[in-house]
Amino acid sequence: MGTYVLRRLLQMIPVVLGATFLIYAMVFELPGDPSAGKCGDRACPPAVVAEIRQQYNLDDPLPVAYGKYLGQLAQGDLGENTYGVPVAEELGRRYQITGKLALMALVIEAVIGIAAGVLAAIRKGSFLDQLVLLSTLVVISVPVFVIGMLAQFYLGVRWGWFPVTVTTRNPSMYQLLLPAFVLASLSLAYVARLTRTNLAENLRADYVRTAKAKGLSQGRAIGLHALRNSMIPVITFIGYDFGALLGGAIVTERIFNIQGVGGYIFQSINLRDGFAVVGAVTALVIVYLVVNLIVDLLYGVLDPRISHD
Repeated sequence: MGTYVLRRLLQMIPVVLGATFLIYAMVFELPGDPSAGKCGDRACPPAVVAEIRQQYNLDDPLPVAYGKYLGQLAQGDLGENTYGVPVAEELGRRYQITGKLALMALVIEAVIGIAAGVLAAIRKGSFLDQLVLLSTLVVISVPVFVIGMLAQFYLGVRWGWFPVTVTTRNPSMYQLLLPAFVLASLSLAYVARLTRTNLAENLRADYVRTAKAKGLSQGRAIGLHALRNSMIPVITFIGYDFGALLGGAIVTERIFNIQGVGGYIFQSINLRDGFAVVGAVTALVIVYLVVNLIVDLLYGVLDPRISHD
């Protein structure tokens, strides 16, 4: 196990290097001056522009500037935005909000999605099965910002069940519940369909029929055998989706005015603050890779035949 973890950690190095280089190059090699807009509506004085370019190595060739950024990143320094605030400090505060939102969305998509998929698979061809297929198809077809605005209007404005927006920097679980449902909606539909497809296939397998023939009840045959084997691709999707939820929260956080990582990236893009964008996206890449490693380790728990030796 230790050898496998070490090997995976070493494999992350070229991925981090490639991803961060692409992010850095796309942000700082795009047309335009990174110092534009830092002095309000007027152009910055030449002395201020020169100081910004020197501070962020903008006059160096791209490989040299990226090498200096990597040196800072190796020390845990994600740099500073153009206003002198460390990106790591901003992310440390905002990740608490986005992490809570993503975890709540993950629980919602796992519990409701798996439950709906199991019921649909057990009663395949029934009205419940058709209802799950139809409702998940609708959710998949509708963009998340439309779902968010509809949920905000009906559940927040018209019926008053949930807060319309998040107005505090330390929101409660109740304030994040509606945004979490919106964030989880698309993934929930995929989890339900994936669970239904895999479980329905496993229910027709020979080992399930053998278990029932030996006297095992249908519930135990499904729970101990079919469902466990069906969960491997579902857990894979849910684990990989956690990183996507952290990044995909940009739209949801914007709709509900949540001061998380997504809101920080959106604000940085609007302000053309490339330094903050690079640091925030780099942190998302690292978090996504770590989550993928944890998901791979969970395979051995779900299926003893999978070895990490």
